Order: sequence, then C-alpha cells, then structure tokens
Amino acid sequence: MNTIDFSLSSDILLKIEKQLSSWKQLNVNSRLWDKDPSVWKENPEEQVEIANRLGWLNLPSTDRNELMALEKFAADVKDEFSFVFVLGMGGSSLAPEVFSKTFGSREGYPQLRIVDNTHPINVQSILDNYDLKKCIFLMASKSGGTAETNSFFYVFHDALSELTSTPGMHFVALTDPNTSLGKLATEKQFRKVITTPAEVGGRYSALTPFGALPMAMIGMDVVRFYDEALKVQKECERYAPVDESLSAKLGITLGELALQGKDKVTFFVDDAISSFPQWVEQLVAESSGKEDIGILPIENEPLVSLDKYGDDRVFVLVSIENKENAWLAELEKSLREAKKELIVISLKNIYALGQEFYRWEYATAAACVVLKVNPFDQPNVQLAKSLANESLKTYKETGKLPEDIVAVSDSNIEVLGDVKAETVKEALDAYFAKLNKEDYIALMLFTPYGEDIEKSLSLLRKKLVNKFGVAVSGGYGPRFLHSTGQLHKGGKNNGLFVQLIDNALPDLEVPGQGYSFGTLITAQAQGDANALVNKDRRLLRLRVKGNIAETLDSLCNLI
Repeated sequence: MNTIDFSLSSDILLKIEKQLSSWKQLNVNSRLWDKDPSVWKENPEEQVEIANRLGWLNLPSTDRNELMALEKFAADVKDEFSFVFVLGMGGSSLAPEVFSKTFGSREGYPQLRIVDNTHPINVQSILDNYDLKKCIFLMASKSGGTAETNSFFYVFHDALSELTSTPGMHFVALTDPNTSLGKLATEKQFRKVITTPAEVGGRYSALTPFGALPMAMIGMDVVRFYDEALKVQKECERYAPVDESLSAKLGITLGELALQGKDKVTFFVDDAISSFPQWVEQLVAESSGKEDIGILPIENEPLVSLDKYGDDRVFVLVSIENKENAWLAELEKSLREAKKELIVISLKNIYALGQEFYRWEYATAAACVVLKVNPFDQPNVQLAKSLANESLKTYKETGKLPEDIVAVSDSNIEVLGDVKAETVKEALDAYFAKLNKEDYIALMLFTPYGEDIEKSLSLLRKKLVNKFGVAVSGGYGPRFLHSTGQLHKGGKNNGLFVQLIDNALPDLEVPGQGYSFGTLITAQAQGDANALVNKDRRLLRLRVKGNIAETLDSLCNLI
C-alpha cells in the first residue's frame, strides 16, 4: 500500500480526531455506503441528486471480464491506428491525459492525445499535422450534448468524409444511456458505442469506461490499475474502521483545514506523475467550491522561497518509493522545519497511482461532509454555459458577437471593459491593489496551448507569487470551465480573475453549425466573464494583440 504521513499543527490534529470520533458515533462511513444523502444534506430536494451519484464507490470492483473486453477491443484495433484522440471535457478528458503522460504507450499501441480546447489554431493543427486515416476518436460525453465535444466531432467527421466512405469507423462513443450522442453514433455508424454508468458523475468517472478505455487503447494493464484502486476501496468499505482509513483522514483533514482558512492545497509531485494534480484539481475544486466555501488545489505553480507562502496553504508532496528525487526530499525537509501544514504521499510504484485515484475521490467526498456541501453538483457551471449561449444567439441573429469595449491599450494588450486608467500598467496596478492576504489569482487563458506559452505563463505565475505572496492558478478555457470554473463562481469570493483572450485567428468553421471555433471560444470567454461579474467577482479582461508568449512576458515586466 502507498503510505501517507500527516505533519500538521496540533490544533488541526485535535479537530481531525474530533471529526473521526463523530464519524464513528454517527456511522458516517456505513451510511455513505448505504447511499444515504443526509451525510451531506438534510434538504430532500438536494438529496435526490446525491443518492443518484454514488455509483463510484465500488468501481474498483468492476467485473474484470468487462475490463478485459476493453483491452481486447484495443488490441483488435491497435494496428489500424497510430493515434487515439479523446474528444471530451473535464472529467472525461483529464484522467486519460494523466494515463497518457504517466504511462505513455506500450510498443505497438497508438499514442493518445486530448482535444479539449476550442481555439481554432489548436483544432486546425490536428487537421494539418495528423493523417486522419490513422486516427481513432473517442467521443466522451456523459450528457451526450457537450457543445465542445460535438463541435470537435463535426470538424473531424467532415474531414474524414473526404478521405473514406466509412468515417464512422474512426469514432467510438462513450456516453450514458439514451443520450443524443448514442443516437448520433447509431446514425453515423460509429465503430462502437460504450455505455457509461449514469450513477457516476463526470469528475468521479476515472474508473468507468471514460478512463478504462483510454487506458486500454495505449496498452496499459487495466486490470492491474483497478486492482491497485481496489486496495483503497477495501480500506474505505462499510465496516472498515474509519479511524484506520487514511482516505477518510485525508478528506477530513482537507475539510478542517479549509474551515480554518487553509484552503489552497498546493501540490509538488514527482516528475513522472506531473499531470496527476490537474485531475485532482477538477475533482476537488468542482466538488467543494460552492455555497461560498471551497478548496482550491494549486497545481504546477512554480516553487518559490517558503517565506512567500501565506498561512492559507497546505502542501501535498507525492513521490514514488525508491526513486531518486532530491528536490522533493529537500522541499519536504524545509516544509517540516518551517512547520507548514504538510501531507506526504509515497507511491509503491507507478501503477499504485490507481490507489490515489480512488483515495482522492473518497477523500473529496469526505471533505465535503465536513464542509456540508453537495460534492456531486455543479450549479454555477451552467451559468457560464447559458451566458455563452446568449452570445452565440446574438451572433446567429446579427452576424457578430457582442462587442467588447476597449478601455486602454498598448502595443501588446488591450484592457477590456469599464476600466478607468490611462495606461495598461496603471490598469494592472489598480487591479492588483485589490488583493487581500488570503486571496488567490486565477489566470484564465482562452488562447491556444503551446510550449512557449506554457513557459511564459509559468514565469508570470512565479512573478505574481513572489510579488504578492498569494496562490496563483493557471488554466486554459474552455477546459477550466469544467473544473475550477465552478469554484470561481460558487466558492469564497477571494479570487482575482485575469482573463486573457486573443482574436482567435485564423478561424475555422464548425461544419454545418452556423458558427466557427473562433466564435465559439470567444463566446465562451464572454460567458465566463459575465458569469463572474454576475457573482460579484473581481475580473480583469485583457485581449492579446500579437504573440501570446511575448505578451505574457510583457505582463511580467509591467507587474
């Protein structure tokens, strides 16, 4: 089994012991396994959804024959395809991305790519750089109506129709029973339709076919991964002693720390599992971030000197046993000496990551018991979608999106909205003057991905942490709308939100839909901005006029 060590202040340890005692007295764990929604909420209206979202509890026990059937499918098609693309958002795509980046592809199996960015440059790059005849697309959507996923389908199916008489054979549908995607798959003669469990929410779906099929497609040992997860399931089961459950203790710890204002869970992990915190980020943030409370995971933030970290942080270090990692060991030593709130997880091996997928699902649900929030809904995600749809409606009626007002600009950047400033620097200074000690900054890029952009974003994050001493998250839209977006609008009002957009050119039409990818991503940015304003969040909108990486570097110099 993986090990977890908790290095926490004495007052937090007392609160954790009190919670564990209460859990035993109130039979919280057995009630959870009985799918009793009153563990989280007393309101009958809220209980219905909770009771219908607890199917993840025993997923590690999935019939191994079902898993081997997915492995057989992957083995049967592997020689036909060089690449497998997951078309999905949030929980449908983040676990597969972890599997791809952590395990790679076994020899003879296709490489896996994630498509979760609607910027036309990203989509066009796939059309330009891949032989689509050697690609298979996993269309992953629980609801079957995810706008981004459907838009990706239209463009890739249209392109394949020019290359083959059987374009449907390049698609597999992963969706809940009786969805529009299931009907589309039948109509377009997809190679396969895999039904996913309706009683498991998207962010808890890593151990459903949403995760298992991508595992199989890159040649992972799916059964072994599930066997690892099963070890933790047994630790958490109905009659297991809750005071011996590291997963329950982890969740209770995160919840109690958040109640004490230590709600920025900052990850530093072994390079081999560097993408794992991105999956944790969407799980924890979207589950906990509502009712003006929440836990914000901070992933991929550059390391700075310890004196720059405020008292609102708790640190999570994840290493792999017997793997040399001097920087993590030195960081652990420094954090212990500084008496920072610290959780240290050691994995037995790379496949033992399966234990942590289940552990963090259980711990997140447990943390939400402490916070008294429903971990299975996302009430504020729909707000941004609805407002984005309003922008798209305006486009379809008038031929253009609602116009953004430019307040001030320089050679690289336009500041949008009702901002009183003479220069971009003045606007930035006035905005960051609003920061309080326990706030965080969220950088939200509705732009393409790219190594140069990621490098410049990292430098900007480091500059902000060093200058202001607050946590800084970074995310790409619309991807983050399906993860931290819920916490941004539903959690504590302690975020400063910086949205960066560009002109989304050169553009690319979504075949037959009456809009382009540039229109879609701009509408999504407008929808998110309007949702933040509606929730009285502090927002600064910037439009990049030239090279994105260079503009981020310019921001570094201006701040």
